[in-house]
Amino acid sequence: MGVDRSPLQGVLNIIRFNWHFYAVAGLGIMSLVVFSNFVPAPFQWLALSASLFAAITILVSLLASYYIYDVSNLYQLPWLPDLNEKAVLNINAGFDETSGRLKETYTSIELQTCDFYDPKMHTEVSIKRARTAYPPLENSFAVSTEELPFSDHSFDSVLAILSVHEIRDGRERVQFFKELERVTKPNGQIMITEHLRDFSNFAAYTIGFFHFHSRATWLDTFQEAKLTVKQEIKTTPFITTFLLEKNGPVC
Repeated sequence: MGVDRSPLQGVLNIIRFNWHFYAVAGLGIMSLVVFSNFVPAPFQWLALSASLFAAITILVSLLASYYIYDVSNLYQLPWLPDLNEKAVLNINAGFDETSGRLKETYTSIELQTCDFYDPKMHTEVSIKRARTAYPPLENSFAVSTEELPFSDHSFDSVLAILSVHEIRDGRERVQFFKELERVTKPNGQIMITEHLRDFSNFAAYTIGFFHFHSRATWLDTFQEAKLTVKQEIKTTPFITTFLLEKNGPVC
């Protein structure tokens, strides 16, 4: 699907945007190795084992990210229907890797791109770095999660790809989905693509999986916003896309 990605682009972006984490982790591993030289033998093995475990954990997370973002078909967006002649809202958290692909693939799409990034509310330093490295696309603009500047029933499809987990406050997240529901046409669809706080993502990212929301949290949010889950699609064991429709109980 259009717009080729460079080799290792995904995993290198992760390192680039989160270098502080890898710097601290590297210092911690080196400190444990040095520490092991100054303690009795039993503690040497403990320190070396801890450093090895930390190094393996980081390596596994990077390999998983390489698979997800550089090898899999995630950025082919395989769950999308034909969006030609459709009014589509693609909304992100300040880092947009998909609008260019959409425009190139669906030449007659009516695409509106915007982001809800608010530095006062969404304080992840990785978002700030991503936004600096990849400025918003032309004709993209910032919006509020509390109130989207679009009329009721404006869009056939609404997309939010790897972005809404950045809304950490539950009340804000529900309000945002109520706004998505409002601007979607009665027969339209909302497509939310995310990591989940589940076993697969724990195996890949250990405690980093707490940055994601659980499936139960997503379902509660959808229900409060009066949205129905029509289908759940797995793109690798680590990525889930919820296909949502308006009205009715969440399945």
